[in-house]
Amino acid sequence: MNMFSRQNQEENSELILSDEELNKNLPKEDNGIIEIIRFSIIALLIVIPVRMFIAQPFIVSGASMAETFHTGEYLIVDQVSYYLNDPSRGDVIIFRYPRDPSKYFIKRVIGLPGETIIIENSQVMIKNEAHPEGFYLDEPYVRSMRTPERIEQVLGSREYFVMGDNRDESSDSRAWGVLQKERIVGRAFLRLFPPRAVDILPGATSENNMGIIN
Repeated sequence: MNMFSRQNQEENSELILSDEELNKNLPKEDNGIIEIIRFSIIALLIVIPVRMFIAQPFIVSGASMAETFHTGEYLIVDQVSYYLNDPSRGDVIIFRYPRDPSKYFIKRVIGLPGETIIIENSQVMIKNEAHPEGFYLDEPYVRSMRTPERIEQVLGSREYFVMGDNRDESSDSRAWGVLQKERIVGRAFLRLFPPRAVDILPGATSENNMGIIN
């Protein structure tokens, strides 16, 4: 083999075609299919992590949070905030139902880790380190709450007490117990539908706005 032939062989062994050059050699139909596949893969790589770790859509079903939320309302749930901060009293959260993790519930955070919750005579009392004698919550978003019997619940280090705003129509911590932090998906961040109800952090209220009755 002469030097010229050896040089051609070495050059050919190092030849790499760009995507553009490769596509020139393919029929136009194949080019279109390849672009669709590429777009689909990129979309999946973006959408799947976003839905799993950042935000996820949910549709409200049921009357447990009326009048704050109604059936058919479309929510975007923030799944990031609770990796950085713990839920606060008054937050509206979405979580996996403790008795059936395949179902999602929407409720309001009432009791925080380490607190004692006492429900009696249609009132909610909170006892914690700052208020060892306890204080009553003033909850203007609650229509009514029947309490046929006294409820007292002591919360552990990663446990929350949650209730629906429509207390008489809500299955919540009064019925099935405390909510473990691990089951919380995120907080209601954006209400997109119906248009008249579009809102950021819908239904959320700070502890100060919930009010305290001494």
